[in-house]
Amino acid sequence: MPRMLDVSDAVRAEIGDEEADRLLTGANAPGSYDCTSCRTPGDSDQERTSTVLFVGDETAVLAFAHAGCLPSQVVQVTEEQLQGAVRSIGGEAAPQEPEQPHRAAPEPAVLGVTSGLVLIEGELHPALVVEPTAPIARPGATGGGDDFLPLLIEQGFMPVTALDTVPPVLHGWSVLLAVGQLHAVLQPGPHGSQPVAWWQAHQPLQVTDSWRAAANKHQQVLMFAAPVGSIGRQPREDLLRDALDQAAANGRLVAAALPLAGT
Repeated sequence: MPRMLDVSDAVRAEIGDEEADRLLTGANAPGSYDCTSCRTPGDSDQERTSTVLFVGDETAVLAFAHAGCLPSQVVQVTEEQLQGAVRSIGGEAAPQEPEQPHRAAPEPAVLGVTSGLVLIEGELHPALVVEPTAPIARPGATGGGDDFLPLLIEQGFMPVTALDTVPPVLHGWSVLLAVGQLHAVLQPGPHGSQPVAWWQAHQPLQVTDSWRAAANKHQQVLMFAAPVGSIGRQPREDLLRDALDQAAANGRLVAAALPLAGT
């Protein structure tokens, strides 16, 4: 019996027609699987299932996800991230280093990313809070100023003066949550090409079960960004919220709602 698999044109182009057809006829597809997004069991005999191809520099890994969690797509990741995902899929625990986010070249600053739940209009929303460790200058600028917020506003992020409403969706950007971990924030690629990483975790970051559940419920993540020195590393979500409220009141916060990977 054919599996209930979705194989996108992008995935088919990468794996070839023969392999795609073998998947669709059930020859190479698993019946049961662990969803690469929410990590709960799935069954391609019983429910719509997406094929998700992770492509690194030298390796490609085909994974499966509930169609309601992720669409079938090709996701470009670093080879290091891909090997970490392979270890996770195979049950080997990869070392986690949440204190060392990926260096955002060519800028000298490191982008610190904190995950937490934020209460807005009586409902908990998954959020990422981004704050660099140093001022971010506009590429080519020599004045030494901090253009972090203006650069994000030019990309479509909205200034926030109070956390009383959910920010609008920023289409083209997305959050890659795979193998139950946070991998990257993606932005549109040049000239309509595949999305590229705006920020990548040095190692895939663990998120709490409640954060992941909220992300799967809303199918989006709220991203807040503030200049260096605005938020700080807060040990508790209530303190993080206080810092966000203060940054918003001081006009030092921008935000957007980012769909989950590729949606």
